Amino acid sequence: MTKRINLALQGGGAHGAFTWGVLDRLLEDDGIEIAAISGTSAGALNGAALKAGLIDGGAAAARASLDKLWSDIGALTDLRMAAWMQPLVPGMQAAMQIAQSMAPVSVQGLAAQVYSPYAWGPAWQNPLEPIVRRLDFTKVCHSAGPRLVVSATNVETGRIRVFSGDEIGPEVLMASACLPSVFQTVQIGGKSYWDGGYSGNPALFPLYEPDLPDDILIVSINPQERAGVPMTPLDIQNRINEISFNAVLIGELRAVNFVRRLIRQGRMERGQMKNVLIHLIANDELMTDLSASTKLLPSPALFQRLKAAGRASAEDFLTAHRDKLNKEASLDLSALFG
Repeated sequence: MTKRINLALQGGGAHGAFTWGVLDRLLEDDGIEIAAISGTSAGALNGAALKAGLIDGGAAAARASLDKLWSDIGALTDLRMAAWMQPLVPGMQAAMQIAQSMAPVSVQGLAAQVYSPYAWGPAWQNPLEPIVRRLDFTKVCHSAGPRLVVSATNVETGRIRVFSGDEIGPEVLMASACLPSVFQTVQIGGKSYWDGGYSGNPALFPLYEPDLPDDILIVSINPQERAGVPMTPLDIQNRINEISFNAVLIGELRAVNFVRRLIRQGRMERGQMKNVLIHLIANDELMTDLSASTKLLPSPALFQRLKAAGRASAEDFLTAHRDKLNKEASLDLSALFG
């Protein structure tokens, strides 16, 4: 029997290649149907490439579309710089590594605190722009296939904006991935947007529609827990981002747990609210082992490591929990929140 599920894809810079591996493995299972995708940042890029491929030619085309996306991102070598700056990057990286080894503090961490993408003025270009513009948005926005929603954060209000259907274009994907310390703000309809991770990483509520399945599979790339106290400026900022990028998701999961408890206790009629079944694929051990800088300094070797880890994690999930899909949650939210 076909298992219909929704996907909720987190953002996390270059670490989104882990999600690439998860999706690559899920697409091999012809007994799983993806009904909807909610993506933020790298999750939005993965979701758009997945949707375009499925419309173009099914699972095989979707896997090829994701391969192409991450091949293009890997060619950038540094997510902070436009394409015309990329030839300078190897020398700049070598100089930074030498300085880092000789300095008593984190050179990259200090640079992260003083660098502004606006310092480049009109010379700045979003390095993701040529990559997202290569996607076929007639397929990304197609009414057939899985429903796709992408989240970004309104800079002035701080509130989430969920884009769907024909609203999704290159600017929306760049807005969803707009880390403000790295990219200049993206303008859409006269409003300024930053990374969707600040307001929903990823947003679950668009997946509560009655016509969608109850199951939501979250692909997590931001660890909930990280042992020890960060000391360097870069590690401190990275942990702040992890906590803030997980905060809204944790809030939504608390709400799901609350509703499920009311239904279980008979204090709410079944069908009055959606009885959401949460599943999770993650590899926190790997993500805590990687340095914060690898989120912005991608490499094909790192991507292949992350993809392999994503495939293995998806394989483990399917082996342990495939039979629970469309029947029961595999993530124990009660245990998660005590």
